Amino acid sequence: MLQEGKLYIGTSRKPDDAINKPEYLELKFGNRHGLITGATGTGKTVTLQILAEGFSNAGVPVFCADVKGDLSGIGAIGEAKDFLLKRAEQIGLSPYDFQEFPVIFWDLYGEKGHRVRTTLSEMGPLLLSRLMNASDAQEGVLNIAFKIADEGGLPLLDLKDLQSLLNYMGENASELSNQFGFISKSSVGSIQRELLILEQQGAEHFFGEPALKITDIMRTTNDGRGAISVLAADKLMMNPRLYATFLLWLLSELFEELPEVGDPDKPKLVFFFDEAHLLFNDAPKVLVERVEQVVRLIRSKGVGVYFVTQNPLDVPETVLAQLGNRVQHALRAYSPREQKAVKTAADTFRPNPDFNCAEVITNLGTGEALVSTLEGKGSPSMVERTLIRPPASRLGPLTEAERQNVINVSPVRGLYDEDFDRESAYELLAKRAEKAADAAEQAEAQTTEEQIGRSRWTLPGFGDDEKETATGRQARPRSSGYQRETIMEAAMKSVARTVATQVGRALVRGILGSLKR
Repeated sequence: MLQEGKLYIGTSRKPDDAINKPEYLELKFGNRHGLITGATGTGKTVTLQILAEGFSNAGVPVFCADVKGDLSGIGAIGEAKDFLLKRAEQIGLSPYDFQEFPVIFWDLYGEKGHRVRTTLSEMGPLLLSRLMNASDAQEGVLNIAFKIADEGGLPLLDLKDLQSLLNYMGENASELSNQFGFISKSSVGSIQRELLILEQQGAEHFFGEPALKITDIMRTTNDGRGAISVLAADKLMMNPRLYATFLLWLLSELFEELPEVGDPDKPKLVFFFDEAHLLFNDAPKVLVERVEQVVRLIRSKGVGVYFVTQNPLDVPETVLAQLGNRVQHALRAYSPREQKAVKTAADTFRPNPDFNCAEVITNLGTGEALVSTLEGKGSPSMVERTLIRPPASRLGPLTEAERQNVINVSPVRGLYDEDFDRESAYELLAKRAEKAADAAEQAEAQTTEEQIGRSRWTLPGFGDDEKETATGRQARPRSSGYQRETIMEAAMKSVARTVATQVGRALVRGILGSLKR
């Protein structure tokens, strides 16, 4: 049943229920991307699990998200259950061996796995704008903020760094607009409010250091199996925009950091993007174009991307056209939109003369799917109605104790579990503001002393005559009162006060304005 260089998916059958032939995904086409679709409860998660198992056994690292919380069982040995044994018998899987797989658990919140973070600088203004659902004007301000940070040597690591930089931009909007383009104070304020909302939704857990190293999700074991990185996403799904932005960031990082490898014998990494519709919902055109570009080019980096979603219409046509390996579970066709989805799914397959693809899609049972993979020189195989193989690992979640045991022996234990807050934009801006305030205070004090030194006030009983009395000489007649200052002296004092105030303000702007240099 198992063949070298191939990943076993299941066994196809003819319309009369006769077993036909095994269906494989050739590893050399594993980086040509794929799509797993189907309605809720039709078996998409199990298909994801058996594909992850197959890639791991072939020495290919895997990254996937555990949206419902039941994918964690891939880290435990499977259990012999009647319906699993029956499926193995139906497809002729003998022997049906159970095994556990090398798993690394990750969690943005650090509760069910190792903390996973990135910095604002690494994410960049485009993805941050998507995360904040920013308007064009707000995205422009964010681009300016990142440019100011780059030119001013201000690392943007976490949310408080960006908040501090935005405060500075708001206070110096006029001066900065002359150099970088118009900066609206209202846009700055709107971004700051959005950042507060992100913080309340838990995004502050995602931004900071130590940032995730891509190599840590591309590990293999001593026996040659690929590690399966499982992201705990059940809590993360409460903020779907953060979930989608995080996965897109990770995909972009893989694209930026990995070298070109062409078409390897097997992928360097396989990336499963579950609930893929969240990536494209209300996405601006520039973001969809970015996804299309990454998916098209990341293949040459040896990375296979597999989108998992309910409806093939969730994925834009430009992206859908690049997904050569397809597993289509059952779809419902009650509404016009659902009927359109069925037709779209059927039209993407290479037809099989033995059955009507559109009719079969609505009649597939749980754990059954239409399968078409790339073969030969990269052309899609004829679509086959296939019984998906049962998993070798546990079908269902780990207990909390089992999960903790896996975390305790993880190869990345201790690398990401503690926050590290080094000097960044927040601290640097605070120091510069404090230095500017001290300089302004000193300037004002110096000006005051000079004013006192130039004073012409004279009090009765104090003057040159007292000095003469003290030396025993005859005192001169005293003046009755004090000398009135002249008009010129009063004017000079007024000018001095104005100069002192302006010098203080200019120093503050001058020091903080060094950011623009």
